[in-house]
Amino acid sequence: MGRLQDKVAVITGGASGIGKAAAQMFVKEGAQVVISDIDTRRGKKAAAALGDSAIFVEHNVAVEEDWERVVEATQEAFGGWDILLNNAGLGILKDIEEVSLEEWRFVHSVTLDGVFLGCKYAVQAMKETGGGSIVNLSSIAGLRGTPEMVAYGTSKGGVRMLTKTVALHCARKGYNIRCNSVHPSFIDTPMVEKMIMMSPDPDKMEKFVHTLAPLRRMGEAEEVAYMLVYLSSDESAFVTGTEMIIDGGITAR
Repeated sequence: MGRLQDKVAVITGGASGIGKAAAQMFVKEGAQVVISDIDTRRGKKAAAALGDSAIFVEHNVAVEEDWERVVEATQEAFGGWDILLNNAGLGILKDIEEVSLEEWRFVHSVTLDGVFLGCKYAVQAMKETGGGSIVNLSSIAGLRGTPEMVAYGTSKGGVRMLTKTVALHCARKGYNIRCNSVHPSFIDTPMVEKMIMMSPDPDKMEKFVHTLAPLRRMGEAEEVAYMLVYLSSDESAFVTGTEMIIDGGITAR
């Protein structure tokens, strides 16, 4: 029996990076997985690699109607919904003077509004079936000031507080739904690679992200996925409304 045996998980942004690593690990632990992503090609490939234990749904997390389709597809394929991993997000490397209002709104629409919608629809579904676990991917940028990534940092800070609010609401209502946030630092994923390449000095940025942590390396997606398995499993039944940090020691300074 796996740690997530017979549980049904929706993983947004599941086509690559942390989401893909989580999907693979969830299936190994006995879960059935709905991979949602805006990248159809990668999403279908990721789901196909997991066989009958996974399906793919094309999904823009910032669009409410897309969430309705995800709920319907999940119920139709697997008959329930126990876990939501709100993983989809993006960032723009610009400070308060550089970022435009359009860019600000775009980052927040995906990274915060998308998490809000996911929580809203998951709570509505899970309260009818006895409960579940919601895990929201934030960042250490949601715990510390990030002057060079103002829209990303503020959206991730919003995810942290949204998580606590949802956790308290569900506890007060007796829904048996837990909600926690995970706060990684730089993880070796396509999103971080893209951010490095789009920086003014990619070589300098790459050296920075590899040496920022006291452990002197970036994290691996699988290392985050282990924490996501724990928070999604019954092992964490008394854990809600908290933030889990995985950053190689950065915030210990």
